[in-house]
Amino acid sequence: MLDDFVSLIYPNVCSGCSRPLLKHENTICLHCKTKLPFTHFHDDPHNMIEKIFWGRVPVEAASCLAYFYKRGLIQNMMHQLKYKDRTEVGVDLGKIAGFQLANSKRFSGVDLVIPIPMHPRKRKKRGYNQCTFIAKGIAEPLNAGVNEVALTKTDDTASQTRKSKFNRWLNVKSVFNLERPQDIEGKRVLLIDDVVTTGATLEAAGQTLLQAKNVELNIFTIAHARK
Repeated sequence: MLDDFVSLIYPNVCSGCSRPLLKHENTICLHCKTKLPFTHFHDDPHNMIEKIFWGRVPVEAASCLAYFYKRGLIQNMMHQLKYKDRTEVGVDLGKIAGFQLANSKRFSGVDLVIPIPMHPRKRKKRGYNQCTFIAKGIAEPLNAGVNEVALTKTDDTASQTRKSKFNRWLNVKSVFNLERPQDIEGKRVLLIDDVVTTGATLEAAGQTLLQAKNVELNIFTIAHARK
């Protein structure tokens, strides 16, 4: 009864549309779940995300959950996740993605899910790495582990938002370090980020992971923002 009273005063709202959530809804209302702009790339070996990395980094499979539109549902959800401390939004989006991937032959058998790391200074300022929560959500339906320590970010790079494709690559090409190669040797890993635009960050992180022996690299993001 107390929970019901509190929810009247401080209602939980949908991270997509800001409407009050029903009891059985967690962070995304049913209406927004049905309206998410899904890409359905997970079973397409020639999808536009996979093509980003052709000739740049050896990737077994790459995909993303949804398209990113300005002032759209995904942008609203990402804002709640990154700047409003609603880490559970990342878990929920990750679970939606994870169930897609669990039913895809191209992503079956993933051993480890690895989130793109943040520089310690930026993580301390925000308080958390949003990609970690996405990774946790994805890993659950895949019955995979989550590894946050194998890959680290050594430089606190400037924002990529207004940079060209080449300058994005220059900004991140040497900022990752493989701390624990033994954790991923011989593993099928799924590298996770929240949004992909040119793929520069994921390319640099993927090349770093491939320094370990016999690693099979796969890439997944929640959203794709076209440059």
